[in-house]
Amino acid sequence: MVLPHDITEIRPGEFKGAAFRKGHIIRPEDVSHLKRLGKDHIYVLEMEPDEAHEDEAALRLARAVAGEGVTFSEEVREGKVTFTAAREGLFKVDTEALYRINLLGEIALTTRHGNFWVKKGEKLAGGRAIPLVVKKGLLEEVERIASESPGVLRVLPRKMERAGLVITGNEVYYGRIKDAFAPVMIPKLEAYGLSVSGPVFVPDDRARIREAIEGLLAEGVDLVLVTGGMSVDPDDVTRLAIADLGPEPFTYGAPVLPGNMFLVAYLGEKALLGVPACGMYHGVTILDLVLPRVLAGEVLTRKEIAALGHGGYCLHCKECRFPVCPFGRG
Repeated sequence: MVLPHDITEIRPGEFKGAAFRKGHIIRPEDVSHLKRLGKDHIYVLEMEPDEAHEDEAALRLARAVAGEGVTFSEEVREGKVTFTAAREGLFKVDTEALYRINLLGEIALTTRHGNFWVKKGEKLAGGRAIPLVVKKGLLEEVERIASESPGVLRVLPRKMERAGLVITGNEVYYGRIKDAFAPVMIPKLEAYGLSVSGPVFVPDDRARIREAIEGLLAEGVDLVLVTGGMSVDPDDVTRLAIADLGPEPFTYGAPVLPGNMFLVAYLGEKALLGVPACGMYHGVTILDLVLPRVLAGEVLTRKEIAALGHGGYCLHCKECRFPVCPFGRG
């Protein structure tokens, strides 16, 4: 029979901790050890046929909610299971399924925020049964909820390999000032494992901008970043040049600071991102929230961009710790 709680052992100067952990099955060879601990009597647990021990419950939870790109250890300790990334990619959480599971009351599933990039081996979530025993019917409900989801916890792989960079602006093209976009954009793209074509410099000319984008797409890039010319000044024609390509969907403007004048559009499986001037002088902008999702193949419409308003206000901390901060975690 099993212990319903930990039994602590103290050896002065040597050890203090659990000699027998909750859920341990008592064996004949344990009796002398228990007596040395002063335990002439112990509580044990006898489970009913419709009950599952916390360790079994944790494993059933894990098997139900771990989707593609997510792994966990079969060695459950104290009824707890930890989920880790089996690969690098975009961490996705089905928040509605997560809510329904936690609403059941005796199962706890706790996750990091979704829609952020993770590395292989990073911890993603933890789950457990709260009591020592759980009704099997409750676990069946967990499994039913998870079966209705594309994956409660998933890590989506990067689907894009090549990016192109177009830098617009008369002031840069004609050499009046030194470009400040490329030194920021290229390392940001390469950090995701992308190869970068460009930068291609063009003036504030609608046709020239469109031709530069078309040229990079013809080279086979999966994603084109176009910087500058995104505001409302008469000379700012970048968004118009992108619109001339006929992308669908096409979304200009976002409720994120910094990044209100951001643009995201698609030509089939190719993505076009219009980066406003904030991307040049702010280390973290809306681009850092959108780029991981685009690289994983997500098509972001006005609906997804509008949702970024909750949590989309950057505090511009003196020491930036993004992504370990509230930005983008609505």
